Amino acid sequence: MTANNQSNETIYQLVSFVVEDEEFGVDILKVQEIIRTVDITRVPKSPEFVEGVINLRGKIVPVIDLRIRFGIAKRERDNETRIIVVELSDRVVGFLVDKVKEVIRVEKNIIEPPPELTTSISSNYITGVAKLQDRLLILLDLDKVLSGEEQEHLSEVETGANL
Repeated sequence: MTANNQSNETIYQLVSFVVEDEEFGVDILKVQEIIRTVDITRVPKSPEFVEGVINLRGKIVPVIDLRIRFGIAKRERDNETRIIVVELSDRVVGFLVDKVKEVIRVEKNIIEPPPELTTSISSNYITGVAKLQDRLLILLDLDKVLSGEEQEHLSEVETGANL
């Protein structure tokens, strides 16, 4: 039993999703739910990466387009596009992604620190890279995808949407 408990401590459960041709993973404990895209209401004067807001069971939730946030060209939404709803710093936020792939269990020992490369995605957001059998999975820290100032802008977006 003890060995089993130890192995559970070294396994992460991640939600994997795709933006452009890259596969990312986030800690499943951060994810509240994954929903199909719904009508997103644009909010005037909101930052470019904020797609708008949605009404999720009576709560106004800002939606961030990860393509724009990562400096990737916008594309039309399709039947695979999803919104990953997470809690960031006591705020519920939706992240628009191209496709959600799976929930995956990853052993801690196959995760390496982020490479010292310049990519289109800021290495500030990347916590590591999981080397799976057939692919690499970039692990994101969603709390760092938005700076403190940008999170303040989300408060303004929420307030503007409630007016």
